[in-house]
Amino acid sequence: MQANASGLPMEQTPTIGTSTRFLWWLSTAEGELLENAVVDRNRYAITGMTVLGTWLFATLAWTYFFSTVVNNIWASIGLGIFMGGIILGIDRALIKGITRTNKLKLVPIGFRVLLALTIGLFMAQPALLYLFDKEIHVQISLDNEQKKRSKLQSQDSVYLSLKAPLLEQRNRLQQQLLDKDKEVSRARESFIAETDGTGGSKKIGLKDIAQAKQQAYLRLQADYTQLESGLRPKLNETDSSLKQIDQNILKEQAAFETLLNDGFITRIEALNHLINNNTAVAFRYYLLVAILILIELMPVIAKTLLPSGTYEEHAKLQEAFEINALQKRYQLATDKENETINQEID
Repeated sequence: MQANASGLPMEQTPTIGTSTRFLWWLSTAEGELLENAVVDRNRYAITGMTVLGTWLFATLAWTYFFSTVVNNIWASIGLGIFMGGIILGIDRALIKGITRTNKLKLVPIGFRVLLALTIGLFMAQPALLYLFDKEIHVQISLDNEQKKRSKLQSQDSVYLSLKAPLLEQRNRLQQQLLDKDKEVSRARESFIAETDGTGGSKKIGLKDIAQAKQQAYLRLQADYTQLESGLRPKLNETDSSLKQIDQNILKEQAAFETLLNDGFITRIEALNHLINNNTAVAFRYYLLVAILILIELMPVIAKTLLPSGTYEEHAKLQEAFEINALQKRYQLATDKENETINQEID
């Protein structure tokens, strides 16, 4: 029967499968020491499974996140795997620091929980966007329409200083023509009434008074024609300027609409609006957030809640053994060096 570095006998153990050793690696346990810790084998395999689940979840969540900002699917997958690996490293670092001596210390445990919560909250967003994808796209269409209206209102306010004097000038010119046209209409009606005997002298036909009214009507008609010929170029110029401003507004509006998208931030905004406007969605949103955060917290929770077995004692003795062996090697090297120096002096 062999003895390990701690001096304890090593029992014959069944062959450990590759998958089990992989779970041990995920749980940051040393496989050589776990072979002599029978009870702890399953504990660390369970911890490794929680890390594996968090790793896969992080990879999928980050892949979906990058798919909303990157057009190339293979780039999204590669970036998702990369970020999933970073989350795996963080999780392994978190649970590696949880030992028998600091399980009950609030500061290190609180820091690890806070870090896991931060990561979990962010990773929950892509997962929720995927789960509420149809509802979010409906909300995005509503939000985009509101953005279009807001943009149009802001454009109108920006161009108001340019349009206001032009509109005032057009209204003034049109009012002049309208007033003159009313004057001409009154003169024409008066002339017609005079000729048919319904007004003025009550005489039918083109009498002296009717002729005078006809002359007045024709004179006013000529004045109107002359006024219109003088004002029409100004009206056309004003209308052209107003039309150009309207075209600029339409161009800017069209350019703005091309910027509307369904990217990550747009979806997050739509999700927030959806939550604020729908209590049923809000309840399920917060429930899913809690579940997804729990996924990220599971490695820390599992390592904290599972009892400490013989593995940690093995690890402690092994570390002490290695330190002692290192000190002995250093002492032997020092003694040998001193002996060599003394021989040279003699």
